[in-house]
Amino acid sequence: YLIRLSIFLLIAVLVTGMAGCTDGSYTPSEDLEIRDWYDLDAVRDNLAGHHILMNDLDSTTLGYDELASPTADGGKGWEPIPVPMPEGPGFMGTFDGQGHQIRDLFVNRPDQNGVGLFSGQVGVIKDLGVMNVTVTGARGVGGLAGSNTGSIINCYCSSNVTGEDNAGGLVGYNGAGGTVSDSYSIGSVTGDSSIGGLVGYNNGSVNGCYSTSHPVGGDSIGGLVGTNSEGTVVDSHFAGNVSGTSDVGGLVGANGDGINCGVVSSSCSTGNVTGHEYVGGLVGTNPATVSDSYSIASVAGDSSVGGLVGANLYGQVIRSYSTGAVAGGSDVGGLVGQNPGDSIVNKCFWDIETSGQIASGGGTGQNTTEMQDIVTFSAVGWDIITVALNEANSAFIWNIVDGVTYPFLSWQSI
Repeated sequence: YLIRLSIFLLIAVLVTGMAGCTDGSYTPSEDLEIRDWYDLDAVRDNLAGHHILMNDLDSTTLGYDELASPTADGGKGWEPIPVPMPEGPGFMGTFDGQGHQIRDLFVNRPDQNGVGLFSGQVGVIKDLGVMNVTVTGARGVGGLAGSNTGSIINCYCSSNVTGEDNAGGLVGYNGAGGTVSDSYSIGSVTGDSSIGGLVGYNNGSVNGCYSTSHPVGGDSIGGLVGTNSEGTVVDSHFAGNVSGTSDVGGLVGANGDGINCGVVSSSCSTGNVTGHEYVGGLVGTNPATVSDSYSIASVAGDSSVGGLVGANLYGQVIRSYSTGAVAGGSDVGGLVGQNPGDSIVNKCFWDIETSGQIASGGGTGQNTTEMQDIVTFSAVGWDIITVALNEANSAFIWNIVDGVTYPFLSWQSI
């Protein structure tokens, strides 16, 4: 009997030890609870785990001074999860924020690539807010993640992000297969190239997102996405200010990178866009496709300046419009600034009164009354229907309060 009892107790101890993951292994049924900064730091030891944030973390939470403050790690602050390693895929598990926030995070690693709360992730991060964060890195820098090839769902970030290339308020680099959905960012983003209010460089999918961040930089600067290479931007919008040198857009700076081509559809922008060349209210340069989108942003630049697209470089712009004021030196248009031969602008319009421009590289100019008349758009085959004020009909791409508003997208309501 004693022998059998001893064997039973030994098995129980072994099973308990395995369930506790004392060796860093992972049992898929486990929920690993995060209550302080030490728990959050331990995520890097269990990259395939299912982690659940149980409460907000901030500067008053246990472990902040040691791990995430401006004095942590000799002034470098938080060490991204995980530290980038060529042989490692990054975070592979699930991080469920449960609607809680991680606040006051500080990261100062200007010589490091892949910088954010997470360095790189291929798993799922959802229902998480990252607020009042300051993140500085080299390439692939974001308030939430330096890079993403997994899924980021229903997350938001209030951040001050600084990087050289591929920097975004939420995600620096969204790679092929990566999705960012139903998420938003506010704050500021500064860098040299591929700088976006939400995502710096996008090869994946951005869906149902928005940003009110203020992106500032050199080339490929966008209110939502800096460079949309082979990616898609759908049902998204930007409201704020964007400034840069070249390829500057209210929603996307460069829709394509010269070889690869992105897609922007069912999206819009408001605010102010300023730059030197290739400056557009929605997209700076477009060698790809823009469809069923609009801009009411004011636009100012020196050359290739358009209310919707700065330069449509052998791309196509379909069923879209702009109304914002446009000012510039050369190749200035109410809808499109530069539109060389073989470029397509079809079934598109701009408001000649509000834009201050009677000419455009493509599209049809209309007065404000005509721009608020459903017939202008239905006559050329737009998927549009009249609705009452403060209502929307999602069975159609476009809605309009006839004689009162410009067309708006059905996922919006006036």
